[in-house]
Amino acid sequence: MAGRLQSMDAHLGRHVEKGDVMFRLDCGEPQARLKMASAELAGARESLRAKAGLRKLDAAGDTEVALARAASERAAAAQTLAQAQVDYCTVAAPFAGRIARVYVRPYETVNAGAPLIDLVSDGPPRLRLNLPSRQMASVKVGSHFKLDVIETGKQYEARVTAINARVDAVAQTIELEGRAEDPGHELLPGMSGIANFGFSR
Repeated sequence: MAGRLQSMDAHLGRHVEKGDVMFRLDCGEPQARLKMASAELAGARESLRAKAGLRKLDAAGDTEVALARAASERAAAAQTLAQAQVDYCTVAAPFAGRIARVYVRPYETVNAGAPLIDLVSDGPPRLRLNLPSRQMASVKVGSHFKLDVIETGKQYEARVTAINARVDAVAQTIELEGRAEDPGHELLPGMSGIANFGFSR
């Protein structure tokens, strides 16, 4: 939703748990709409109860009761929509991780769909690598390899977790995905390196 940031608890490198609230937007107008929708729902339900009571006394017809029920359901839907809009006023972490970039500042007005932060997952880093297509027959899901990472200057044990279903005909490579053993949590997104499968040259 569009709105003004009322408060924010997000800074570069901060670790967050899933569900931690990082931003709150000024929500006066959506909250007022929710109160209005709740009041309309209460009135519609009371009207439905009254019509149902009159129907038992043959003082109201089936059509009047059906219309009152439809009005009650319409008011309930309006309340659900208003509640959904109020829920957008707080932005919580969808998963545990670390903040890699912050795009906004406190009290800034943001537009709907505008990015607020980049959040990097706490999970094991996913490797993406390109293998010469002539080596496809030697690699399968589960194949182990060694990864030499330039930024850390270290070597890590890794394995293939997925193989692309298509070969890049121009580059004559196929894309693989993998996971590396990183007990020291040294690997960060964006690092690069060389995968060694031990193929004979």
